[in-house]
Amino acid sequence: MSEGVAQGVRQLAGRYQIGELLGHGGMADVHLGMDSRLGRRVAIKLLKPTLANDPAFRTRFRREAHDAAKMAHPTIVRIFDAGEESVIDPSGHETLIPFIIMEYVDGRLLKDIVAEGPLAPEEAARIVSQVLTALEYSHRAGVVHRDIKPGNIMVTNSGQVKVMDFGIARAVSDSAATIAESSAIVGTAQYFSPEQARGEGVDARSDLYSTGVVLFELLTGQPPFSGENPVAVAYKHVNSEPVPPSTTTAAVSPALDAVVLRSLAKDRFDRYQSAAEFRTDVESAAAGSVPERKQLASTDFNATLFGVNPNATAGSDATFRQLAVDENDRTPRTQNRPPVAWIWGGIALMAVIIVSVVVWAFSLSPAQLSGTSAVDIPDVAAMTYDDGAALLTELELVPKRVNQASETVDEGVIIRTDPGPGQTVSLGFEVQVIVSLGRTPVTVPNVANMQEDAAIKLLESAGLVYGSTSQTYSPNLKKGTVISSDPRGDAERTADGAIIREGETVNLVVSNGLVQVPDVTGKDIGEANSTLTALQLSVKLSADFGCSGNVVSYQSIVGDQAQKSEITLQYCAG
Repeated sequence: MSEGVAQGVRQLAGRYQIGELLGHGGMADVHLGMDSRLGRRVAIKLLKPTLANDPAFRTRFRREAHDAAKMAHPTIVRIFDAGEESVIDPSGHETLIPFIIMEYVDGRLLKDIVAEGPLAPEEAARIVSQVLTALEYSHRAGVVHRDIKPGNIMVTNSGQVKVMDFGIARAVSDSAATIAESSAIVGTAQYFSPEQARGEGVDARSDLYSTGVVLFELLTGQPPFSGENPVAVAYKHVNSEPVPPSTTTAAVSPALDAVVLRSLAKDRFDRYQSAAEFRTDVESAAAGSVPERKQLASTDFNATLFGVNPNATAGSDATFRQLAVDENDRTPRTQNRPPVAWIWGGIALMAVIIVSVVVWAFSLSPAQLSGTSAVDIPDVAAMTYDDGAALLTELELVPKRVNQASETVDEGVIIRTDPGPGQTVSLGFEVQVIVSLGRTPVTVPNVANMQEDAAIKLLESAGLVYGSTSQTYSPNLKKGTVISSDPRGDAERTADGAIIREGETVNLVVSNGLVQVPDVTGKDIGEANSTLTALQLSVKLSADFGCSGNVVSYQSIVGDQAQKSEITLQYCAG
């Protein structure tokens, strides 16, 4: 939301007065506001008008804002109202502005606090503990935040933590199809969970991963992963392991290291399974205790295999040690003779399996080890969409067309892709293909009956270019008055059906102040009189009784004449 548009509308829904700008982000600006009906200060979040272009987004936005407004908790910023306001922008077009009316919090954003440097471990744990309290409440209500980051966390002047934008992230992210698209609208790739980066469904454990990223940043002053672009950061979330925070900040205890690393597990089943569990460990670690890791119970299937417990044997050495224990330590068997053949057969089979797995693993490429095959995105800029999409499809990538107006690129031609050319992605990755719509479509203003200078100014104010002027005859328009334009006024397309766009040329036809009087001698007097009267000439008739035939025998003027000139016609009346 630009400051100009915000200044263009000073009141929302007939009751919310828009005040000073408090902050701005990738998808919205936040203003101080006043609810004139209840007389209280509020925070007004004005979302980007582009988000309201999708009717599906507006439906989801209203539903999610309605659900989020039901949550009332001291650690959550309340939502009082939401909707869309229709305004007329400076260019004269109607624009929808989605807005959210929130509780006003007198404090600072956590992103501004951490920008000043790492926090003390005790303070970082206290803040994250309150964030997890908010998430515990929202998750029980069935609401997954999806966009936990320092920019969505406020700390009041009294130290109270408040999380905002519950439910709103879902309405936006459901409209976004790819990592690149959603990162431009919702959140930052630095706080993505691996499942968000892979485009998979999210649940409460995705919020816990993002909270782990926030805790890492509070302890060290920087997120665990960084890169040149959002895709590179998302790739690290999926494939790179974080370092313990203590490697950067010596004040961080091993207990906090363990909590952070567990919260950042790639597999959501290896993370904390609830916000309450995460909060308990954070508070224990901050108090100096080492959290206990609860192991998942094994199934009956994993209980024994040839007398070996797989959960107790992490590799071949452990397997052989367990198989080689003293006979007196084994459980007594009921057979008359020990099954030696079975034991040695099991050992041989296990050895073959282990060797085969090791050989197979060393033969794989890094891309195969990650479970995908990689491909470099080709450069399809300046190609038509059909050609570029065909090339991407050949490489087993999924093109997604995104239209965008452009002043320099012709309609239907690819402007760029996101991710850009040369980026390495997995097969089946969805690539945004930004295609030019050409310059912005406009309607030619109706300049008929205007003076030439005024008509030129009106055309230029509409984003069109004045070309040339030609003169022609007019029976009534004064000299210099516009008769018509090419393309014609109020038109949206040219004569051949092409859309008229900004920067295109419009020519004018103006009056020369003259009338071209035709020669009507020899014509029937009625026809001649009608012809000249239509030219708004003053016709005087004179009868000639020396001839017959009722035709014009004489006219006083012919050719270029001043408008409304007087003309005498003599006709045969004998």
